[in-house]
Amino acid sequence: MSAIYLDHNATSPLRPEVRAHLIELLDSELGNPSSLHARGRRARHLIDTARERAAAALGVHETELVFTAGGTESIQIALLGAAAAAGARGLVATRIEHSAVLGALEVAAERGAPTRLVGVDAHGFVDPDEVASAARGCAAGLVSVQAANNEIGCVQPLAALRPALRELPDTLLHTDAVQALGRIPLDLAGWGIDLASFSAHKLGGPAGVGWLWVRRGVELRAPLRGGGQEHGLRPGTEPAALWSAAALALELTLGEQAQARSRWSGLAVQIWEEIARSVPDARLHGPAITDARRLPNTLNIGLPGVDGKILAMQLDLAGLCASAGSACASGSAAPSHVLLALGLDEDRARGGLRVSLGWNTSAEDCKRAVEILRGVAASLRATR
Repeated sequence: MSAIYLDHNATSPLRPEVRAHLIELLDSELGNPSSLHARGRRARHLIDTARERAAAALGVHETELVFTAGGTESIQIALLGAAAAAGARGLVATRIEHSAVLGALEVAAERGAPTRLVGVDAHGFVDPDEVASAARGCAAGLVSVQAANNEIGCVQPLAALRPALRELPDTLLHTDAVQALGRIPLDLAGWGIDLASFSAHKLGGPAGVGWLWVRRGVELRAPLRGGGQEHGLRPGTEPAALWSAAALALELTLGEQAQARSRWSGLAVQIWEEIARSVPDARLHGPAITDARRLPNTLNIGLPGVDGKILAMQLDLAGLCASAGSACASGSAAPSHVLLALGLDEDRARGGLRVSLGWNTSAEDCKRAVEILRGVAASLRATR
């Protein structure tokens, strides 16, 4: 019997339609999109079409969409590009941002830009007024607040940020929407967002592809130099086949978003209720299971006295793939910076197990996952 895969926030398996499309394109002898011969022109047409399709799916203008190598590169181009364009102005983010955002702030600080990190409450939510206060304190040129957290699934109040920043009308607002895309409705214009980052491999698309949405009129100074591709923001030969496959994954995901969201919500409630019933001291980190301000596919579960990484490894041996915190930090012995920001002590912050559902998760998968988790948790406790 194959392992149960409940780690879609780390990466989601390729959708069959996307795999077939990608293989077909890889076999079609595409050339360099900058070449003028027939193979090059075919690749260029494929890229132009992929950009049109992705932009239409996201509800943005195609000239505003930049293809990148993934969510991290999208975030770095946005933050470091904005910092370079803004000069000595500061950057603000929350303490529970993805490491790509926190890393970009570290680079900006090394280059002399003032930076601020804003705390969150016990469920992971940021206070827009505290964000505004931090932004005023460093004359921020950019504020970055994720749409939804990758570990605990809290959905931030993005719509309240722009009004809170009314005294700083020229401060850019960026959101890391990598985990939110395809899981909750996005309203970039209504939220007053200027820059947004996305990734394809969370959607059942190929790894190595992301998007950066740059609202028309926003100035970024390219952190990279090269051939001038992607409006000069992301130079390098474009992988036409990957970009086309990513656009297809995006279309498929958004086309089924409403149905998937309802299905995930129901399954997540069932998983948590079963775990809470059989493991009474289990804790759910982040928003309550019925809170509408949480990703419908994400659970972060703590078992007191059980290390999350050891639990994840034992679950893997038993046939369940899940994560201890962010996949980007899975090799680290350090406690989760997200769980620490919620006010948990270091032992509990090492104990979070993330379970995340995706496009191919079934009710039977979830039933088996609970059985495996219950058994492994009991075994680990018996050996303490």
